[in-house]
Amino acid sequence: MTMKYFKPTSPGMRTKASIDYRAALSGHSPEKSLVSGARKTGGRNARGRITVRHHGGGHKRRFRDVDFKFNKKDIPARITTIEYDPFRSAFIGLAVYADGEKRYVVVPRGVSVGDSFVVSATASVQRGNRLPLAKIPVGTFVYNIELKPGAGGVVARSAGSFCEVVAQDSGYTHLKMPSTEVRRIIDTAWASVGEASNEEHFLVSIGKAGRSRWKGVRPTVRGTAMNPVDHPHGGGEGRQGRGLRRAKTMWGKPSGKGQKTRSPKRYSNVFIVSRRKVGKRR
Repeated sequence: MTMKYFKPTSPGMRTKASIDYRAALSGHSPEKSLVSGARKTGGRNARGRITVRHHGGGHKRRFRDVDFKFNKKDIPARITTIEYDPFRSAFIGLAVYADGEKRYVVVPRGVSVGDSFVVSATASVQRGNRLPLAKIPVGTFVYNIELKPGAGGVVARSAGSFCEVVAQDSGYTHLKMPSTEVRRIIDTAWASVGEASNEEHFLVSIGKAGRSRWKGVRPTVRGTAMNPVDHPHGGGEGRQGRGLRRAKTMWGKPSGKGQKTRSPKRYSNVFIVSRRKVGKRR
């Protein structure tokens, strides 16, 4: 896959860079039986209060029913299309199982129309196949990983993401996360072999603010540009530093710059073998 760059016919096109979707996708329309309407919240809860900032507007989207549980075991499937999903960065593919059932799945890097995969405890360790973590050898890249057996994949699902199997130990598999954290996951959980597709997603340059609005992203205001009543970084005559030793969120919690924000009593702390490395030297 190659990136697509544009001639500088306008300020927005000068720095714009996007994925060459014509080369990456198969050009098929979505499967109607797996598509439904999606309601927008604008970042607001049932009372109409904004609970998630910077959400709102954007182009109308249709929701694709993507399968993350993979509960059809020992039945081979073939990828018939590779499509764009407006709700995720990785590409999805229409998997047609041998019994005729169709499901959308997140496809791995390097897959093409006509490739096959199988979900089985006895499957071979090859790209796209899904099997328990206990059956995956050390050094293998995996994506779409479960934390609880049968609950569905929740880890490493975005574009280009993957985890590396670094150890098998006493009923647990040690995985090196994209954040560099090493975590223990019970080895009866399932994972797909490979890396999530659309690995060049991080190279995309929006080009202009309008494209963010098309995506449903509203503007972000810097804390230093606010008043003291609105943000811990606010206030002061003219532009100046934050005046605090540590950066804070709008609500006074630590944020960014290598600060630890994880709760000391979080239930999953016992599964972390080594914490993630932060900062510029990561």
